[in-house]
Amino acid sequence: MKHAHTGFRSVLALTLLGAVAAVCFSLGMWQLGRASERDALHNAIERGRLQAPVELQSDTRPTELSAWRPAVAQGRWSQGHTVLLENRNLDGLPGYWVATPLLFDARTAAKQAYEGVLVLRGWVPRDMASPSAVPTLPFESGPVRIRGELHAHVPRIFELWSWAGGKRSHLPQKLAASGTYPQVQNLELAEFSTASGLTLMPAVLAQTQDTIFLEADTAQRSPTHAASALRRDWPGPSLDSDQNRGYALQWFSFSAIAAFAALYVLYGMFRGSARRGRHKEAP
Repeated sequence: MKHAHTGFRSVLALTLLGAVAAVCFSLGMWQLGRASERDALHNAIERGRLQAPVELQSDTRPTELSAWRPAVAQGRWSQGHTVLLENRNLDGLPGYWVATPLLFDARTAAKQAYEGVLVLRGWVPRDMASPSAVPTLPFESGPVRIRGELHAHVPRIFELWSWAGGKRSHLPQKLAASGTYPQVQNLELAEFSTASGLTLMPAVLAQTQDTIFLEADTAQRSPTHAASALRRDWPGPSLDSDQNRGYALQWFSFSAIAAFAALYVLYGMFRGSARRGRHKEAP
């Protein structure tokens, strides 16, 4: 009976150690996969940023709208369609991202489907003394020219409202100039196009430099740069693949420890079985 009980415990320990070794090894491989994904993203970003800047126009081909590519756009802001993306912190301060469509020249926009491009204009702080107050945004009228970087979509943040049972932020069904700006957690291009009634490019332009005002009489005046109150320190994706490799090494170490422990238990089982065999054979 004692031998049977000891054998059961050994088999149980062997099973548990084998499971731990397998799980830890799988987690190590997953971390290596994450490292490869981050390396691939880093390479994609580098390739995109090394491309020549694309001039965004109404007839720009979608194949030219690759992510992270520098881009230049010219047009007029559609201020009435401005949306604020809330809970976007910068240097530990709460604030908003300002998203406004830039509409192309109507004469060229008539040739193709795109009326403009959605632009992330920058970050503005939230007034913590009066959280419900609408932030003051710079009003940039007239034709402008901006430089920035293309993104496939508006970067998202995780939305906890539905889990907490609170009210989620929704984009109004129809955007109209009302003196206030809708505030949302996340913004989808398709949803924004429907609400604004605008046909926009399937890409987002994150503005990286101050706006250039284009004067009407270019023969006598030169473009002027507008120093903006908006900050444009856009956060990038986490690209630290070495951290994932470090985690993978830890998981592989745990797997190896569990595997060695399993071998030790297995060795003890065979050794005990051999000892019992010798006792049986003894006269």
